[in-house]
Formats: sequence, structure tokens, C-alpha cells
Amino acid sequence: MILFKLRCAAEHEFEAWFRDGAAYERQAARRDIACPQCGNSAIEKAPMAPRVARQERTRPAPPSPAQLRHMLQAVRRHVETSCENVGDRFAEEARAIHRGDAEARGIYGDATQDEAQALADDGIEVARIPWVAPNDA
Repeated sequence: MILFKLRCAAEHEFEAWFRDGAAYERQAARRDIACPQCGNSAIEKAPMAPRVARQERTRPAPPSPAQLRHMLQAVRRHVETSCENVGDRFAEEARAIHRGDAEARGIYGDATQDEAQALADDGIEVARIPWVAPNDA
């Protein structure tokens, strides 16, 4: 199988798989290939970079516990400076925002596992983040 980048007469580019180069040539000559965007069957090969098999990339090392703590502290600072702390009214306020009964804004606060699950069941996206001490002191 071979993948070709193709272009129609209207300049739309798309990719298509063929058994081999000859299969592409036969189908193009018979105008059996059509642009998925406009249906034009005047197709030609577009310039493309070859896909060369690469060695498997090594993954970066996971962060150390100290680096992870630092990242979580940065997340906490961002949340505290960008969002409103609604405390234990979190579930109630998230629902009000979702319904349009309250101003749309970033909020954070406390919710029980059951409250968080009920929000998720109602299609309201919430996320728990580890709340680390704000600094290392």
C-alpha cells in the first residue's frame, strides 16, 4: 500500500491510499478518484515529503517528585489568582453557571465525591487537582 497526497483542479489537497503506483495511475486515468471536498475528478499528485521509518523516540523522563510538586504549586497559584473560591458551594455554583443562572467564570472550591459524580452525570465538567501546599517553606 502507498499513500499519495493528491490535489484536485480546485486546489483542494487530500490523501488517498493505493495498492501501488500503477493502481493510482489507472484510477486517475479513468477519473475514478474524486476530491472529497468538491467531487472534482481532475486529480494530480501533490508534492509531499516521504515518510521515512524512524527509530523509536525515547520518552523524556517523568518529573521528579520535587519537579511535580513545583508544577502543582504553579497550578495552585494560577487557580487562586484566576478563579473565584466558592468554598463548599462549589457544586451549587457550578450548576448555576451551567444553567446560565450565574455569571460564567472560573471557580474552585470543595465538593464531595458524590457531588462531583452528580455534576459529571449531569454533563457538567469538573476536575479534581491535587492541592499541594503553596510553597516549600
